[in-house]
Amino acid sequence: MTEAAEPTERTIVTNRRARHDYHIEDVIETGLVLTGTEVKSIRARGVSLSDAFARVQNGEVWLYNLHVNPYEQGNIFNHDPLRPRKLLLRRGEIAALAAKAAQKGYTLVPLRLYFRRGLVKAEIGVARGKKLYDKRESVAAREARREMDRAGSVRAVSDGARRR
Repeated sequence: MTEAAEPTERTIVTNRRARHDYHIEDVIETGLVLTGTEVKSIRARGVSLSDAFARVQNGEVWLYNLHVNPYEQGNIFNHDPLRPRKLLLRRGEIAALAAKAAQKGYTLVPLRLYFRRGLVKAEIGVARGKKLYDKRESVAAREARREMDRAGSVRAVSDGARRR
C-alpha cells in the first residue's frame, strides 16, 4: 500500500452512550500516555470507554475508568486495567478545558479512541448532562427520521414495481 492510499485514522472504539447522555459542546483531540502492553491490547480491541471520564488535576488532564484488558502475552509487564492515564495537551488547551469543565453541570467525556499514524488518540468532549425529557426528545426525533426513511423507501420500491 502506498503512503497516500493508506488510511490516516482507524477508529478503535466509540462511546455511543456519551452522545445519548450528554450535549457535546466542544471536542478536542488528545494523545494518551500508554505502556507497550496497553497499546497491544488496544490494537486487539480490548478496551472499553463505557464509564470513562476525564478530569483536570494540577495542570494535567487525566483519563479515569478507561478499561484496557490485560494483554494475554504480557506476563509480568502487564498493566492495571483501570489505572488513570495521562492525556497529552498543550498548556493553553488544558487551561481552556479546565475553565469549561469548572462550570456547573459540565464534564469531560471521552467520545472515541482511534489510531492516527500509528499513535493512539482520544477525542474528548466538553459535555453538559441531558435531562430525561431531552433524551426522550432525541429518541422521538430519531424514530420520526426512521419512519420518514421507511416511507420513502417503500414508496421508491412500490414505484419501481409499477414501472415493470
